[in-house]
Amino acid sequence: MRIDLHSHSTASDGSLSPSALLARAAEKEVDVLALTDHDTVAGLDEAQAAADEHGIRLVCGVEISALWEHKEIHVVGLNLDPAHHDLAALLGEQSVRRDARARLMGERLEKARYPGAYEGARALAGDAAITRTHMARWLLEQGAADSMAKVFKKFLSRGNTGYVPPDWCSLGEAIGTIQASGGVAVLAHPTRYDLSNKWIRKMLAAFAEAGGNAMEVSMAQQSPQERATLGKWSREYGLDASVGSDFHFPSQWRELGRQLWLPKEATPVWERFL
Repeated sequence: MRIDLHSHSTASDGSLSPSALLARAAEKEVDVLALTDHDTVAGLDEAQAAADEHGIRLVCGVEISALWEHKEIHVVGLNLDPAHHDLAALLGEQSVRRDARARLMGERLEKARYPGAYEGARALAGDAAITRTHMARWLLEQGAADSMAKVFKKFLSRGNTGYVPPDWCSLGEAIGTIQASGGVAVLAHPTRYDLSNKWIRKMLAAFAEAGGNAMEVSMAQQSPQERATLGKWSREYGLDASVGSDFHFPSQWRELGRQLWLPKEATPVWERFL
């Protein structure tokens, strides 16, 4: 069975609509897919209809942005009730925070001679949750740099022109809200936060202490050694293991369901809901 528990659509910063995402999942022979857009569940109804059409098991999910030790950490919620009032309230607050941050980014970029950044990013996002990715796409269109990576490095990373520190909910609030809505709280991509191993382990300990259920162990573009280490840490901290491509758009580097296997000793998170 091919399982992928982390993906994005145009409901946040993905390039495929929820229905197109499920069609691609079917093409790639994915049996179980979680749609986990950033701080929104707006794409789940469309995704469910497409999943039914293609015979794919859709896991209702979300990826919540949170703060831990002044660092932005992402928590994936799996198998939750997207209509739960606690979740709706938190995502509403996150939407306000996200828009306010984008407006501040726009103000800073205007001072750096890039007027209209917020409006441009808002137009690219459409009805979706606005993200730094939309801001980066707009800057790329203006010729600010010749790649998304360079745009982020020059303008949108910590200490640079358009960067605005996030003001997300706490790690505990993200975990608690996911669980209150019937879901499983998973620490997303623990090695992708530019942290040393010491800090990663500190983060895992804090996540487990706050009541988190699982961590991503198998990810795209990952060495066997990293996967083995994450599998070992999942056991050490009493966390189940999840798999996720973190798919945003078609590319040769990251694909739905590709190479998402777990070390033998890991406890699969999907045993909780499949």
